[in-house]
Amino acid sequence: MFWYILKLLVLLPLIGGLAYVSLKFAKRMEGKFTSGTGPKSVRIVETQMLSPTLRLAVIEFHGREILVSAGKNGIVRLAEAPARPKVEAEIAQ
Repeated sequence: MFWYILKLLVLLPLIGGLAYVSLKFAKRMEGKFTSGTGPKSVRIVETQMLSPTLRLAVIEFHGREILVSAGKNGIVRLAEAPARPKVEAEIAQ
C-alpha cells in the first residue's frame, strides 16, 4: 500500500505537468504549420456564447457572411447575407 501511494504522489504531478506543458506548447505552435501565406478566404467575424454547449459565429467567406450555430451536435448554417463593407476604423483596430 505504501508503494502505491508513493507512486501516486510521484506520477500524478508528473502527468499533470506533462499535460500543462503540452497544452502550452500546442497554444504556442497554433497556426505555425498552416500551408500558404497568402490571403485567407475564411475569417471569423464574431462569436457569441449562448450556453455552455452552444455558440453562434459569423463567418466571412468569399464576400458572404454566414451565421452558424456550433454545438455538441456539430455546426449548422442558420443564415447568409452579403458581407458588410469594411470601415477604415475597424481595420485600424
